[in-house]
Amino acid sequence: MSSNSSPDQLAARHRPVTARMRAVLMQDAKLRVAEVPEPVPGPGEVLVEVLACGICGSDLHCAAHGPQFNAATRGAAGIDLLDLSQPVVFGHEFVGRIVSYGPETAQQIPVGRRVVSMPILLRDPTVMLGFGGPATPGGYAEKMVLSEPLLIEVPDHLPTEIAALTEPLAVAYRSIERAQTSPDTVPLVVGCGPIGLAVIAILRMRGLGPIVASDYSPERRELARRLGADIVVDPREDSPFEALAAAAATDDPARMALPTAVLGQLPLRPTVAFECVGAPGLIQQIISGIPAGSRIVVAGINLAPDEIEPAQGILKELDIRFSLYYSPADFAATFAHLVAGDLDPSALLTGTVDLDGVADAFDRLRNDPHDAKILLDPTR
Repeated sequence: MSSNSSPDQLAARHRPVTARMRAVLMQDAKLRVAEVPEPVPGPGEVLVEVLACGICGSDLHCAAHGPQFNAATRGAAGIDLLDLSQPVVFGHEFVGRIVSYGPETAQQIPVGRRVVSMPILLRDPTVMLGFGGPATPGGYAEKMVLSEPLLIEVPDHLPTEIAALTEPLAVAYRSIERAQTSPDTVPLVVGCGPIGLAVIAILRMRGLGPIVASDYSPERRELARRLGADIVVDPREDSPFEALAAAAATDDPARMALPTAVLGQLPLRPTVAFECVGAPGLIQQIISGIPAGSRIVVAGINLAPDEIEPAQGILKELDIRFSLYYSPADFAATFAHLVAGDLDPSALLTGTVDLDGVADAFDRLRNDPHDAKILLDPTR
């Protein structure tokens, strides 16, 4: 038979077969499932099978507003985060199972064990996993490549779906670190979407409170209660800022916030507001409503221009801090709290889909207030 084969046919028989996998590709604001080549781990890297990956609000933002997202990253860091000329494989909140190691690896975690990692590939230049193409896919795929030095092994007692919440909880952990709270600080969480709910969970873990939460959705307000909010406000009916002032009221001078130069001493404990929506005009609403001397931490991503009235913030001596992402120490500390059972974020989990269900999950997260965190399970 071989004597009748052409040279091209003979060469094809000996050519290595490239393994393929399924992945969700985003291009031109549309999602589709396709087969792509499996990524190959380079030096210091490991191939993992994706067991779970959270669908993040930033994925929805990038799909719908990719050019605006690039404009923001270009202005801040001089780079386009997304290469919109090729398909993007989202997914930066993941748990994987080690399949194989690449060259120059220590291999201290056995093959078959579960791991989490910051969504960074330590190449030159650094790759932000979940925002690259099929060659360096995020967790919306059956397999992905991770950097060995960033791996953290998941112990047997921690469920995969809880370990998958490490990344969004680390975002919340970072936001609260940015707030520099004291034991007397009274927090207001504006917006009870996934990040706001994660902030509530971390605030509860730290023993801060009473925690005031505000959201228009009754379903989200109920989730806020389940995750630890003490006072839940429908802003159509009541002022979240009045609720915050009432919760922070004290007649103990030792617990009061420091006086401001113009407005003096208020009979209130220190207050902080977490803006977790990212809607135009919301920062100014908080500036107008929050007590003098307060701190505002902005965690919601607004890609549109916005306006504030600086004179109000100056007269009230407000601090505004913006927060994004987390440090390696924040990520590791958040995971350690999950391992220790210091917080129970399970109320965040409202659904699981397979690869073919991701597009529908995007629609649900945009339109259904019952959903908070939907996980993708590529193994289903």
